[in-house]
Amino acid sequence: MPEKPLDHQIHLGDPRALRAYAHPTRMALVGLLRTEGPFTATRAAELTGESVASCSYHLRILAKYGLVEEAEPGAPGREKPWRATASYTDWPAWSADPAVADAAGALSTAVAEVQFNRLMRARELRHTLPAQWQRAETYSDVTLYLTPEELSELGGRIDEVIAEYARRDQDPKDRPPTARRVTYLHTGYVAPGQPAPPAEAAPGPAPEQQEEP
Repeated sequence: MPEKPLDHQIHLGDPRALRAYAHPTRMALVGLLRTEGPFTATRAAELTGESVASCSYHLRILAKYGLVEEAEPGAPGREKPWRATASYTDWPAWSADPAVADAAGALSTAVAEVQFNRLMRARELRHTLPAQWQRAETYSDVTLYLTPEELSELGGRIDEVIAEYARRDQDPKDRPPTARRVTYLHTGYVAPGQPAPPAEAAPGPAPEQQEEP
């Protein structure tokens, strides 16, 4: 059966969907399906260390909110393979609806914790990489004084550069022979502990939070 191409992005705006996705096993399953899938609940258990029953349950929850789907609908057999429905997931960075804001904030925190754990794991294994990869990796930070508009513009400019390489997720033929899967994390946030600026305007439409595989 021909493999269905992944759509670029799926948006989560329902508080129930946001809360459902804010679970480390479910985030792990979606990420694995994007990079290793399609696969069955049995294979998911091998990859995650969870039980088959647990993986099957979490996959059904993810399917309920459109994050995964059966790869071969109607196929015979007890176990059916699953696939991700999109390459990326995004959700509101700000909302006037308290329920959405709370659920989106909890999901952003959960994703940040997962990303931190992955970063620490990568640091632990960094010594096993060839020298050229160790030199190419980057870990840096900088303090900038920006307006909200400038911070949004900076993020947009970085996203434009990243988009030049993102299509390689979809077609392996676009990847150079020496390419490896790289997690590129960039974030900008207001440093805590500062007094609020005078007459700060109410937030307008905000860019979406986005999680990569």
